[in-house]
Amino acid sequence: MTNATILPATERELKNRVGVGGAIRNSCTLAYRVLLKMSKNPEIFVDFVVLPVMFTLLFTFLFGGAISGNIPNYLHIVIPGVLLMSSFTNCTTAGSKLREDVDKGTTNRFKSMPIARIAPLAGSLTADLVRYVMGGITVFTTGYILGYRPEAGIPAVIISILFMMFVAWCLSWVFAFISLCTKTISTASAIGVVVMFPLVFLSNAFVPAETMPGWLRFFVLHINPLSHVVTTVRQFLTYGTIGTDFWIALFGALAILALFIPLTLNAYKRKA
Repeated sequence: MTNATILPATERELKNRVGVGGAIRNSCTLAYRVLLKMSKNPEIFVDFVVLPVMFTLLFTFLFGGAISGNIPNYLHIVIPGVLLMSSFTNCTTAGSKLREDVDKGTTNRFKSMPIARIAPLAGSLTADLVRYVMGGITVFTTGYILGYRPEAGIPAVIISILFMMFVAWCLSWVFAFISLCTKTISTASAIGVVVMFPLVFLSNAFVPAETMPGWLRFFVLHINPLSHVVTTVRQFLTYGTIGTDFWIALFGALAILALFIPLTLNAYKRKA
């Protein structure tokens, strides 16, 4: 009969540590788990199918004539704006599933498994990429029905969806961090709404910045980061090119990713 050797916690963690490839595989497996859960709850499709259609129709018919004179002229403004709003709305709820696993004790099971510690986090947030893609497809399909035809064609539509998907994924780490730091999921959701609405509506998502007062125009064009994202998407769709706004938005998203991945991981370890 052999004696089993019990390793100290730190040694056990080192023994179970996985490489980059293993972390990616673990994250994909847990992302698939989240997607299976999503498929069993069809009501969540309201967030990225029904709401984009509703927002597109609402803003188009409510503001189209007042801002651009007619609906066709307004579509090139509102479609990128709704794409931003749809993606941003989805990423504000990114931490809810993660927090649900923490509150239910599921993460304790994950901690006992020989998987990468970042896998539950990355898997949950990576699964949301499906939501961003479906939301983007819904927005452009609705716009096409209303008569929107981007000058740069279908490739620009695909690039716009991918770019917005990446930005939303980076921002989802911020809201995942907030969700893990608050006491309840409802509090995290409320904070997400408080952050979302001022940033979206105090941008050039639905109204040209040129029509705003000087002080507000300065905030929209030079301080609000979402304005750079919307301007980048409009430039993709209209001219098929990238400009300064693209690089500002890209570097800003990467900076958020570099800052909030370790912060969120530490918060997850403390909470779990």
